[in-house]
Amino acid sequence: MKGAISALLDNMNSKIFKAGILIVLLVVPALVFLFLKTFGDNKFSLPYYFPELDESGHAIVEKGDTLFHKIQDFELVSQLNSPVRLSDFDGEIKIVSFFFSRCGTVCPILNTNLSRVNETFKDNIGVEFLSITVDPNFDTPEVLEAYADEISPGLTNWYFLSGDKEYIYNLALKGFKLPVSDASVYTNEPLDVDEMFIHSEKVLLLDGDNFVRGIYDGTELEEMERIRLEMKILTDIMKK
Repeated sequence: MKGAISALLDNMNSKIFKAGILIVLLVVPALVFLFLKTFGDNKFSLPYYFPELDESGHAIVEKGDTLFHKIQDFELVSQLNSPVRLSDFDGEIKIVSFFFSRCGTVCPILNTNLSRVNETFKDNIGVEFLSITVDPNFDTPEVLEAYADEISPGLTNWYFLSGDKEYIYNLALKGFKLPVSDASVYTNEPLDVDEMFIHSEKVLLLDGDNFVRGIYDGTELEEMERIRLEMKILTDIMKK
């Protein structure tokens, strides 16, 4: 009799123990979810690039904060032969890149990738794409208009920009900190057009105040996924 009662108690204890484990497995995650939903605050941030440097090459700090390079206003001409200033887009996200229409290597890949990113954000007010030619003597507004119609038909937030060559090269080197060169200046040898103009495949993400918040390889699909994500993060940051 005692053995039967003991067995019964052991069985009941086992069931209670299993029920306790089940409750823990079901209830604790729910409580954690409710806690995070109520008190959690998922925070994402993006870095600032290009700290300002003093004469000794050290980052300049004022009041405990590092000063970062800000892209100064500039003016170029769009594919529609209209003046475009960076200040026209103050408060908006800008995606900036360099290219030239006769490029047969990097630029087609770069601009195809950017067109796919642009498709994702084409209905977002406050997102602009600025592509600056490094071959402005050939890439007139008329040439760039035909190029834009081929690369980005129907996309009204993408500006293909031209202007004075020296002005553009100074803007690339000193403003955007990106390499650019016309190799024909340094040789009398005939050059293929793809060998002539050297420019970066990097894409820069600017915030509403024209600070650089992201740098991406425009030829890599993985990098284009990253820019999509970080554009969304930056949009959320700028709303706060």
